[in-house]
Amino acid sequence: MIYKNSLNGVSSDMLKGFFVDWPNPPNPQTHLKLLENSSKVVVALDEKSNQVVGFITAISDGVLSAYIPFLEVLPEYKNKGIGHKLVKQMLKELDDIYMIDLCCDDDLVPYYEKFGLRKSNGMFVRNYEMQSGVSNK
Repeated sequence: MIYKNSLNGVSSDMLKGFFVDWPNPPNPQTHLKLLENSSKVVVALDEKSNQVVGFITAISDGVLSAYIPFLEVLPEYKNKGIGHKLVKQMLKELDDIYMIDLCCDDDLVPYYEKFGLRKSNGMFVRNYEMQSGVSNK
Protein backbone atom coordinates (compact mmCIF):
# COMPACT_ATOMS: atom_id res chain seq x y z
CA MET A 1 0.00 0.00 0.00
CA ILE A 2 1.28 3.45 -0.95
CA TYR A 3 0.04 6.60 0.83
CA LYS A 4 0.33 9.77 -1.26
CA ASN A 5 -0.43 13.38 -0.41
CA SER A 6 -0.73 14.29 -4.07
CA LEU A 7 -2.89 13.20 -6.96
CA ASN A 8 -0.02 12.76 -9.40
CA GLY A 9 -0.85 9.70 -11.48
CA VAL A 10 -4.39 9.38 -10.06
CA SER A 11 -7.20 9.27 -12.63
CA SER A 12 -10.96 8.91 -12.32
CA ASP A 13 -10.61 5.28 -13.49
CA MET A 14 -8.83 4.58 -10.18
CA LEU A 15 -11.77 5.87 -8.07
CA LYS A 16 -14.44 3.19 -8.34
CA GLY A 17 -16.63 1.86 -5.54
CA PHE A 18 -16.60 4.82 -3.15
CA PHE A 19 -19.50 6.61 -1.43
CA VAL A 20 -21.03 3.32 -0.33
CA ASP A 21 -24.69 3.52 0.69
CA TRP A 22 -25.16 6.98 -0.82
CA PRO A 23 -28.43 7.09 -2.79
CA ASN A 24 -26.90 9.54 -5.32
CA PRO A 25 -23.11 9.04 -5.19
CA PRO A 26 -20.73 11.23 -7.15
CA ASN A 27 -19.36 9.56 -10.24
CA PRO A 28 -15.58 8.94 -10.46
CA GLN A 29 -15.03 12.13 -12.49
CA THR A 30 -16.79 14.24 -9.85
CA HIS A 31 -14.89 12.36 -7.14
CA LEU A 32 -11.58 13.29 -8.79
CA LYS A 33 -12.70 16.92 -9.01
CA LEU A 34 -13.54 17.04 -5.28
CA LEU A 35 -10.11 15.57 -4.49
CA GLU A 36 -8.40 18.11 -6.76
CA ASN A 37 -10.31 21.02 -5.18
CA SER A 38 -9.48 19.99 -1.61
CA SER A 39 -6.78 21.90 0.27
CA LYS A 40 -5.15 18.64 1.36
CA VAL A 41 -5.64 15.07 0.27
CA VAL A 42 -4.11 11.73 1.18
CA VAL A 43 -4.89 8.64 -0.87
CA ALA A 44 -4.16 4.98 -0.22
CA LEU A 45 -3.15 3.25 -3.43
CA ASP A 46 -3.08 -0.53 -3.83
CA GLU A 47 0.06 -1.10 -5.90
CA LYS A 48 -1.13 -4.48 -7.21
CA SER A 49 -4.46 -3.28 -8.62
CA ASN A 50 -3.35 0.33 -9.21
CA GLN A 51 -6.60 1.46 -7.58
CA VAL A 52 -7.26 4.05 -4.90
CA VAL A 53 -8.68 2.09 -1.96
CA GLY A 54 -9.00 4.92 0.56
CA PHE A 55 -8.86 8.68 0.81
CA ILE A 56 -9.14 11.57 3.23
CA THR A 57 -9.60 15.25 2.40
CA ALA A 58 -9.26 18.55 4.21
CA ILE A 59 -10.42 22.05 3.39
CA SER A 60 -8.41 24.79 5.06
CA ASP A 61 -7.66 28.49 5.12
CA GLY A 62 -4.01 27.47 5.59
CA VAL A 63 -3.70 29.66 8.69
CA LEU A 64 -5.94 28.71 11.61
CA SER A 65 -8.66 26.30 10.55
CA ALA A 66 -9.25 23.09 8.66
CA TYR A 67 -12.23 20.82 8.18
CA ILE A 68 -12.02 17.13 7.29
CA PRO A 69 -15.13 16.31 5.24
CA PHE A 70 -14.23 12.85 3.92
CA LEU A 71 -12.55 9.69 5.09
CA GLU A 72 -13.46 6.57 3.19
CA VAL A 73 -11.95 3.14 2.67
CA LEU A 74 -13.41 0.65 0.22
CA PRO A 75 -15.40 -2.06 2.06
CA GLU A 76 -13.07 -4.90 1.05
CA TYR A 77 -10.06 -2.98 2.47
CA LYS A 78 -11.59 -2.05 5.83
CA ASN A 79 -10.13 -3.24 9.15
CA LYS A 80 -6.61 -3.32 7.72
CA GLY A 81 -5.36 -0.08 9.29
CA ILE A 82 -5.74 1.97 6.11
CA GLY A 83 -8.18 4.50 7.62
CA HIS A 84 -5.91 4.84 10.65
CA LYS A 85 -2.90 5.62 8.46
CA LEU A 86 -4.93 8.09 6.37
CA VAL A 87 -6.09 10.00 9.47
CA LYS A 88 -2.60 10.02 11.01
CA GLN A 89 -1.05 11.32 7.80
CA MET A 90 -3.74 14.00 7.37
CA LEU A 91 -3.31 15.19 10.96
CA LYS A 92 0.44 15.40 10.30
CA GLU A 93 -0.28 17.44 7.14
CA LEU A 94 -2.38 19.80 9.29
CA ASP A 95 0.08 19.90 12.19
CA ASP A 96 0.56 23.69 11.95
CA ILE A 97 -3.19 24.46 11.99
CA TYR A 98 -4.86 25.69 15.20
CA MET A 99 -8.26 24.03 14.85
CA ILE A 100 -9.17 20.89 12.94
CA ASP A 101 -12.84 20.02 12.83
CA LEU A 102 -14.87 17.13 11.46
CA CYS A 103 -18.40 15.88 11.84
CA CYS A 104 -19.20 12.21 12.24
CA ASP A 105 -21.97 9.88 13.34
CA ASP A 106 -22.10 9.02 17.04
CA ASP A 107 -20.83 5.49 16.46
CA LEU A 108 -17.59 6.90 14.99
CA VAL A 109 -16.79 9.18 17.95
CA PRO A 110 -14.65 6.51 19.72
CA TYR A 111 -12.68 5.96 16.51
CA TYR A 112 -11.73 9.62 16.19
CA GLU A 113 -11.08 9.99 19.93
CA LYS A 114 -8.15 7.57 19.44
CA PHE A 115 -6.46 10.34 17.44
CA GLY A 116 -6.94 12.95 20.15
CA LEU A 117 -10.05 14.55 18.68
CA ARG A 118 -12.73 15.58 21.15
CA LYS A 119 -16.48 15.36 20.81
CA SER A 120 -18.37 18.62 20.34
CA ASN A 121 -21.65 19.80 18.89
CA GLY A 122 -22.02 20.48 15.20
CA MET A 123 -24.62 21.83 12.85
CA PHE A 124 -25.22 21.07 9.20
CA VAL A 125 -27.48 21.46 6.20
CA ARG A 126 -27.82 18.77 3.52
CA ASN A 127 -28.93 19.64 -0.01
CA TYR A 128 -29.69 16.08 -1.13
CA GLU A 129 -30.52 17.22 -4.66
CA MET A 130 -26.79 17.98 -5.01
CA GLN A 131 -25.48 14.77 -3.40
CA SER A 132 -24.05 13.49 -6.70
CA GLY A 133 -22.19 16.77 -7.25
CA VAL A 134 -24.16 17.39 -10.44
CA SER A 135 -26.97 19.92 -10.65
CA ASN A 136 -30.31 18.61 -11.86
CA LYS A 137 -31.53 22.15 -12.55
